Amino acid sequence: MFEIDKQKFGAFIASLRREKGLTQKELAQQLFISDKAVSKWETGNSIPDTILLVPLAEIFGVTVTELLMCQRMEQECEMDSQQVENVVKAAISYSDQKPVRAYQVNNKWGRRYVLALAVCCIELFISVMRGYVTTGLFVVTGLGITFGAYYSFLAVVKLPAYYDENRICLYSDLGFEMSFPGLAFNNRNWQHILDAGRIWAIVSMTVYPLLNAVLLFFLQEIWFLELFLVLPVTLGGIFIPTYIVGKKYE
Repeated sequence: MFEIDKQKFGAFIASLRREKGLTQKELAQQLFISDKAVSKWETGNSIPDTILLVPLAEIFGVTVTELLMCQRMEQECEMDSQQVENVVKAAISYSDQKPVRAYQVNNKWGRRYVLALAVCCIELFISVMRGYVTTGLFVVTGLGITFGAYYSFLAVVKLPAYYDENRICLYSDLGFEMSFPGLAFNNRNWQHILDAGRIWAIVSMTVYPLLNAVLLFFLQEIWFLELFLVLPVTLGGIFIPTYIVGKKYE
């Protein structure tokens, strides 16, 4: 995360405040600010000064990292006070920088994705014409198209420095989130994680429609496909490789 998402931050602050049973005015009094300022945070019109991040975290019983990520992290990923300070310093230094995304560099994966998308559309058209249609077909290819677009075009090329300096198990960007208990994201494993996601997306888009058609032709059992094929491809196909390569290069 390079910049705080104001809308997401506001919603997170409002949720934490309600959990503590505080009104906007009561929270403002504890921070020695006006309740109008708290209202602006929660509506996404502004974000607090960096000097208020630590007091906010202490009031809500969360870490500064969780405030910056706008989401609670796994218990085992909590950091000590020195790591929190490092994250705050890094967040401040990166606040004015824009992330470099995959589409902004020489993107071979973007070209591969476009080709895979064209093949996928042709295969889906043929499957519909031949009657080889299942719910799982559209679930798997839909996920492949969606995740593939993010991994191939929108994913950041490099994580902020505080991912390398601290053990952070959560990645959040543009509404896309990853959290693997026991796996820390950093720039040593980030490219491998992206490549694993890209490969899964392309395979899901191009291979699954063919596999779906072949199995339907021979087995003619839709329930078998839905039960024993969709879940392994969607869950095992993306999460297991991501975790393996993430831990290998962590």
